Amino acid sequence: MGTARDAQELPSGNGFMDGKELQNFIQELQQARKKAGLDLTPEMKAFVDQYGKSTDGKIGIVELAQVLPTEENFLLFFRCQQLKSSEDFMQTWRKYDSDHSGFIDSEELKSFLKDLLQKANKQIEDSKLTEYTEIMLRMFDANNDGKLELTELARLLPVQENFLIKFQGVKMCAKEFNNAFEMYDQDGNGYIDENELDALLKDLCEKNKKELDITNLATYKKSIMALSDGGKLYRAELALILCAEEN
Repeated sequence: MGTARDAQELPSGNGFMDGKELQNFIQELQQARKKAGLDLTPEMKAFVDQYGKSTDGKIGIVELAQVLPTEENFLLFFRCQQLKSSEDFMQTWRKYDSDHSGFIDSEELKSFLKDLLQKANKQIEDSKLTEYTEIMLRMFDANNDGKLELTELARLLPVQENFLIKFQGVKMCAKEFNNAFEMYDQDGNGYIDENELDALLKDLCEKNKKELDITNLATYKKSIMALSDGGKLYRAELALILCAEEN
C-alpha cells in the first residue's frame, strides 16, 4: 500500500481532483496532520505551494499518491474505495457500531479497517492494522475521548456527500427531540418508518430553509434510513442525526 501503482487501482470518479475539490483536500490534509502532531513533508509542502492557491489546478490520483506518506495514502484509498456516498457511509456505520452505542470504539474501528482492507485484497500485519487504527483516531477523534462519533467519522466523506454537515444546524435538545419523535411516531410503535420520516424531514426542511434544501429530501431520507433496522428507525439511531445531547 502507498505506491503509485496501488493508486491506479482506485475507482476514483474521474481520476483527478481539480478546482475547489483540490483546495478542500489540501485544507483537510493540513488540518488533519496538524491535529495528529505531524509536519508536512518537503514533498507535501511543494504540493501545497503548487496547488493550494490555484482554483484551475488539477492533479491525478497517481500523482497525489506519490506525494502523500502512508497514512494519507491509506485515507485516500479508504475514501475512494469504500465511501462513495452518505448512504454507503451510514450503512457502514450501522454495521460496525455493533452495540448501538452511538460511537465506534477502537476495537470496532479496527474490525472495520480489517474488513475494508480484506475486501481490497490487501493483507497487512496486525501491528500495522493497530497503527492505522491509531492514526484514524488521532486524525478524526475531535474531542479526544478515544472513540469516533458519527459526525467525526463522517469527515471521511467528500464535503458534497456529507449531509450530516447540514443537519448540525438543525439539531434539537433532548426534550425537543423526544417530543418530535413521539409526534411523528404516529402509531406509537416505538420506531419511525419511511413515511413518518418523510413527514418529519419535510417539516424540518420547511422550518430550516437556510440549512436544508427540500430538493435533497430523497437523499436525506435514504441516508438516514440506512441506519434503520429493516425499515424501522429507532429513537437512538435518529438521535445520532437530530439530537444535540446524549439521549
